Amino acid sequence: MRVFLCEKPSQGKDIARVLGAGQRGNGCYSGAGVVVTWCIGHLVEAVPPEGYGEQYKRWAIEQLPILPERWRVEPKAATAAQFKVVQQLVAKAGELVIATDADREGEMIAREIIELCGYRGPIQRLWLSALNDASIRKALGALKPSAETLPLYFSALARSRADWLIGMNLSRLFTLLGRQAGYTGVLSVGRVQTPTLKLVVDRDREIARFVCVPFWAIEVALSHAGQSFVASWTPPQGSADDAGRCLQQPVAQQAAERLRTAGSAQVLSVETERVREGPPLPFDLGTLQEVCSKQLGLDVQETLDIAQALYEMHKATTYPRSDSGYLPESMLAEVPTVLDSLVKTDPSLRPLIERLDRQQRSRAWNDGKVSAHHGIIPTLEPANLSAMNEKELAVYRLIRAHYLAQFLPHHEFDRTVAQFSCGSQSLVAVGKQIAVTGWREVLATLGPDDADGEDSQRSQVLPALHAGLSWPVGKVDLKALKTLPPKPYTQGELIKAMKTVAKFVTDPRLKQKLRDTTGIGTEATRANIINGLIGRGYLVKKGRAVRASDAAFTLIDAVPSAIADPGTTAVWEQALDMIEAGQMALDTFIEKQSVWVGQLVQQYRGATLSLKLPPAPACPQCGAPMQQRTVKSGAFWSCSRYPDCKGTLPIESPTGRRSAPRKRRAASKAP
Repeated sequence: MRVFLCEKPSQGKDIARVLGAGQRGNGCYSGAGVVVTWCIGHLVEAVPPEGYGEQYKRWAIEQLPILPERWRVEPKAATAAQFKVVQQLVAKAGELVIATDADREGEMIAREIIELCGYRGPIQRLWLSALNDASIRKALGALKPSAETLPLYFSALARSRADWLIGMNLSRLFTLLGRQAGYTGVLSVGRVQTPTLKLVVDRDREIARFVCVPFWAIEVALSHAGQSFVASWTPPQGSADDAGRCLQQPVAQQAAERLRTAGSAQVLSVETERVREGPPLPFDLGTLQEVCSKQLGLDVQETLDIAQALYEMHKATTYPRSDSGYLPESMLAEVPTVLDSLVKTDPSLRPLIERLDRQQRSRAWNDGKVSAHHGIIPTLEPANLSAMNEKELAVYRLIRAHYLAQFLPHHEFDRTVAQFSCGSQSLVAVGKQIAVTGWREVLATLGPDDADGEDSQRSQVLPALHAGLSWPVGKVDLKALKTLPPKPYTQGELIKAMKTVAKFVTDPRLKQKLRDTTGIGTEATRANIINGLIGRGYLVKKGRAVRASDAAFTLIDAVPSAIADPGTTAVWEQALDMIEAGQMALDTFIEKQSVWVGQLVQQYRGATLSLKLPPAPACPQCGAPMQQRTVKSGAFWSCSRYPDCKGTLPIESPTGRRSAPRKRRAASKAP
């Protein structure tokens, strides 16, 4: 019997339909010689510390580090019934086909079960990029040998075990040290979550420390014969900062007076260059989350959920958890089918699609830059737009537009820079004249496009100019301005920072090791990391922004810099990539992690933390001192007389922000 092991029921149903396995059973579908069953995400989980010994139920520094000699997993209680179904079917299998999601995590979901069930028969791998019938049939005809994807499992296992070693040991260590310093909450440490949190803490501190610097700018209106444009004053050397901003008010005031009395400005030089911009790549998940955060105001988890629904439920787009925006060259043959399906899905696209160059090959088609997954694009079969809700439709249109953009001309414009002399002062005018709209046409209706990044003055259209021509001076506007602090992270911007973390690394040795593309977390996990930080009360949502709570500042100040340094985690991510590529052994990586954790425990075992604890407020109900507690939903102030008094208050951040009030729940599980 051939058993297909899928990741979730909906996936199993789709594959069973194509296989002709139409008989529904308990947790499976069956047909002639084939059974399709499924997990419900992870059916098994890593055993917690107390599973390795009763003594670990009590948190104690002297027990650390906890380093399992033989790693164990166990079935999850919530999905134990489905695990038994899978276990029974695997025991009867003559051949097994792994059909979980085509990524590290999907490989681990299947392989852990196979290991736990003791299956030793032949294994093949179904590698799906879309769940529409045509894509499933194509993948069934090209099953991969088991050995080809086995390194994905080792890489996922390395990530899981490293997370366990760091999370279980260092959370206990610093929580216990925090208690000795008077902090009553749990200091939760994570391999990825802690450096991610540090990015926000650092940004919030940068905002808090920011000192506004006044500067002055002058805009001059030049007009003649009904044509007008704006030129900007160029401050003389010695009066401006590195960004060219004038910091000396008297210099700017004197310049404004001279400009007003000059009467006209003479053109010194005019330079025009034609700029050609190719289309943006199809989306990878991180870029989709960034754009949806900016244009649609979606949380990163919401974007992932919508992309997953477009893939699983609507069969409208390909696999969403991709880390690459490039497309394999073999998919060029599918272009006519995809475009024809888009017209059937949305007939209003016909005029646009008829103008596309189906033979055009953009930079997106590049086998050398396709990882395990390609960019997120529409599938080969028509979709039902009426079945999508408003947000799903908006995300689908973004994905569709980025695909269609590959077959439109480059966006071309002429950028002109004109230099002027006016009353012994220097002026510059920048203009932009669009020559070919090109691919921007298909993105124009989807929301603001910041790819150009030019303000209204730089996008103005300049009249015909040539050296020696004089233009009368109109209004001279002297502006008193101030430098602005950095903006708080939005969730989309935080995803981008996690992807491009190398630029935040200051250690020259780490920076040298990191590629520009090395990030922390993966496309599949970054949204969960951010959600987890929000859920634990370390991050607080404020509109579209996320800010650090008091607990976040306390945690980052408590842990050693190596734990919170994004560079350290990024180097570990490189090691996981090496394991996936077969260049490093799983055991070698875990041994290094174990040694490192053991050294940290030894270093801090007798340390005294110096924490900046927020002053405890009085209970609003009884007046007793309050204690800070942390539960799954976050941190809050709790009356020290609980359970006799159930008074609570929200956490106040160092800058006056408040986290959302928490309902009274049981105290932290940490004993």
